Amino acid sequence: MRRDPGSQREAPNRFRAAPHQRLAPWRCVVVLGCAAAATLLAGCSNAGPAASGRGAALEASATQTSDAALAEAIRSGMRRASIPGAIVGVWREGQPPYVRAFGVRDTASGEPMATDLSMRIGSNTKAFVVTAILMLADQGRLGLDDPIDRYVKDVPSGDRITLRQLAQMRSGLYNYSDDTNKDLPQQPFRQWKPRELLEVAFRHPLAFPPGSAFDYCNTNTVLLGLVVEKVSGRSLASFIEQNILKPEGMTHTVFPAGAEIPSPHAHGYFKMPDGKIVDATDWNPSWGWASGNMISTLDDMRVWTRDLAIGKLISPAMKREQQQFLAAPPEGDGALYGLALENQNGWIGHNGNIMSYMVYPYYLPSERMTMVIMLNSGADIPGSWLMIQDITRIISPNNVWPGLPKE
Repeated sequence: MRRDPGSQREAPNRFRAAPHQRLAPWRCVVVLGCAAAATLLAGCSNAGPAASGRGAALEASATQTSDAALAEAIRSGMRRASIPGAIVGVWREGQPPYVRAFGVRDTASGEPMATDLSMRIGSNTKAFVVTAILMLADQGRLGLDDPIDRYVKDVPSGDRITLRQLAQMRSGLYNYSDDTNKDLPQQPFRQWKPRELLEVAFRHPLAFPPGSAFDYCNTNTVLLGLVVEKVSGRSLASFIEQNILKPEGMTHTVFPAGAEIPSPHAHGYFKMPDGKIVDATDWNPSWGWASGNMISTLDDMRVWTRDLAIGKLISPAMKREQQQFLAAPPEGDGALYGLALENQNGWIGHNGNIMSYMVYPYYLPSERMTMVIMLNSGADIPGSWLMIQDITRIISPNNVWPGLPKE
């Protein structure tokens, strides 16, 4: 499982992370009796408008049943994983969206969750950063197989580690957050600089030869963030804003400099080493930087999720590079990982959690379906993973979310 920003290093409990015929839309529970009844009504009745009305009533009833099952799966998952609040959106072309808020945004006040609130999106930031890299590669300003030491000096084995390997999580570099997270509860408001994070990582030897294995590592994306700045001549935040957020119309997504978070927002809750749950909303995410400090909303993530998966902002050739998926066992049973992009049994995207928020935005191309789930607690990562499984059993029974990592 993923060791995203904000989690202590533990035994694996950290998540990062052919067309077929269907008798009914995803929101309609497939009940053979109802389908047969609808067929009889349509084929045997002479009262066309009346039959049509009864068919619509059957479909509405099935939709209500499916919505109720989905709501129960979400509430059950929240109870199991100790999640105070959740925002859930499911969109499928040609069908009404499912957009709901559950629970509370603030456990102290009891104020309910709402669908327009901002949340920290953790390692989803990585997908923005690597998209920036791919855009620069499209422009001929860098190559994916360039060594990192062409852009950032003093990287261990920097002459052998490529930009591609960094984006694939196959560099072998040490994950600095394995060290910084140990002190996070004691210094939650510290403002980190990217170079300070790299200094922590570079004290350690490589875990394996570059390119020989998968290991989810925040150091990789911090380095890629510096590459974007070096090549573009702009800050990473500015490049992402001008080249991704503005073209996408993502007006409620930001790359903060420190602990600031736009209002209105949900409070986020973190589980301390002693098991106590604390409000970590204002903890400084600067130690995530390019690996995990962005903030967004449900509506913005809906736009981003689909466009990331279909490669809207990059060329077809670069999309092929991005989606050269390789096995990534720590990311889930059967999970695949490309260039900051996951394939979870057909669901394409990248999830993230940082201290006290978890966000799962994925697109299912075979069904043209977008799913965004935003949670305001990081207390139980495996529990949230099982919640996604339960949701996909209802909305995409042919593409159920994979099981927990086996290793």
